[in-house]
Amino acid sequence: MDNMQTFEEFLASTTANIPIISFIINIMLTAILAFILKWVYIRFGMTLSNRRSFAKTFILISMSTMLIITIVKSSLALSLGLVGALSIIRFRSAIKEPEELSYLFLSIAIGLGFGASQTLVTIVGFLVIISIIMINKQLSYKSLLNEQNIYIKISKQNSMLPDIEKITSILTKTFLSVDLRRLDETKQLSEVSFLVEIDELSELNKAKKELQKLDKNIEFMFLNNDNSY
Repeated sequence: MDNMQTFEEFLASTTANIPIISFIINIMLTAILAFILKWVYIRFGMTLSNRRSFAKTFILISMSTMLIITIVKSSLALSLGLVGALSIIRFRSAIKEPEELSYLFLSIAIGLGFGASQTLVTIVGFLVIISIIMINKQLSYKSLLNEQNIYIKISKQNSMLPDIEKITSILTKTFLSVDLRRLDETKQLSEVSFLVEIDELSELNKAKKELQKLDKNIEFMFLNNDNSY
């Protein structure tokens, strides 16, 4: 009984007041860095999905993480409660490409850093990571300047696409190289994406005509080699 009472007193004594001014500054800095991360992902990301839609979650994730860490770090009891809550809650997010997961981790890291009041370390680390991302993007872009690489996205609403092997066969006969990058099939949309190397722009029109022979209702989207529309 005495041991239980002592433990309860220990848990109660670990609770600390959170300085409101420091909290406001940190949560504002969290929002600013998350907004910068959103811009970087939209501008320099390499995923084929709708980057603008996905990037909207960064600010919410970072600020939510910061709030949670700020609260639980002041109380051992709340920290133990968080462990129990996380064993119940399951987050199911449609992560289709590794880069999406990397940016999610970075947005969580922003919230963790400011929530733990590691302001300077978080800002410096964030700036270093963002700088590396931007430099790597520029180097990748320069290496592709001499290559004519095009992303081809083929989709069809509320129905299945023609056989993927037939689509790949047509593209292989038309372009210098073909690389299947992504395939999504749902009840609302079927979509496949390829990275192809072309010799002449006229090949795009030729491939489009051949593919439309398989199905006149399929839609096309062509993206240049820096993955911008």
